[in-house]
Amino acid sequence: MPTLPRFLTILIAIACFLFTNPAGAQHSVVTQGNGKLAIVNKLGDVEWEMKWGGIHDIHMLESGNILTRKGRNQVVEIDRKTKKIVWIYDSGNQNGNTGKSVEVHAFQPLDNGNMMIAESGVARIIEVDREGKLLKEVKLTVDNPHPHMDTRLARKIANGNYLVCHEGDGKLREYDGTGKVLWEYEVPMFGKQAKNGHGTESWGNKLFGAVRLTNGNTLIATGNGHSVIEVTPDKKVAWHLTQNELPGITLAWVTTLEVLPNGNYVIGNCHAGPNQPLLVEIDPKTKQVVWQFDQFERFGNSVSNSQILDVKNSIR
Repeated sequence: MPTLPRFLTILIAIACFLFTNPAGAQHSVVTQGNGKLAIVNKLGDVEWEMKWGGIHDIHMLESGNILTRKGRNQVVEIDRKTKKIVWIYDSGNQNGNTGKSVEVHAFQPLDNGNMMIAESGVARIIEVDREGKLLKEVKLTVDNPHPHMDTRLARKIANGNYLVCHEGDGKLREYDGTGKVLWEYEVPMFGKQAKNGHGTESWGNKLFGAVRLTNGNTLIATGNGHSVIEVTPDKKVAWHLTQNELPGITLAWVTTLEVLPNGNYVIGNCHAGPNQPLLVEIDPKTKQVVWQFDQFERFGNSVSNSQILDVKNSIR
């Protein structure tokens, strides 16, 4: 049998690679953008979708239902089969908040079945049961109170404390169950002056997300600082991914962080504009990009939160 020309062999190899590894083929994702909530499969195709407004947090529950935000102050559970809301907690009107200006930017289903909710405007974290009964209230420290900027993502972490991103203060605080601040870190400006805006030219320290790593350090998405930093307990920067460090990628408003079991980081890249990925997975040891979720044309410029669905036991 005659040998194929070298160039033809190369073309066939490339075609086989593209066929077996289509763009976005490594992860399935639940996300929101352009007025729709959607699940995108490993091939990059939408396998589930419904109309939905903006969110700042999202969780896929073990039942397969989706927990997310509705409006500015409601936390809801959506049945994926029927696309109906099957549970709702209204932070605008429940447990003492009637008549107050309240926004919700973070919530978390807890292992005991209860719900943790961070309430901006009234500056508190609450835990409620499925009937909406208030089980716990933790008052938050806020230097520059504002219902839209008191908090971004907040999480109850493995030690039982709460790790809270205070966007308006530019600070990450760890609280115990009484509301005492155990640790506080002010996100640095790295010598630059603040510049308003959401795009790649803005600058600030309006952090969005944080993850406590297993080594005790803390990973922080710096929001309009266009970067990700890893900080030690004594507040030293141990690792830093800057705005233009990844080839061909510009980090804009850096939002979510997800640490996969293999140690890779998945980073949310909001307001980055066309021809830029909405999510980037990197190997932090080498800073090599191993996966990108580039669906700007479908989801637009304001994709603030997503969750990887095909990987279990990630930290986010």
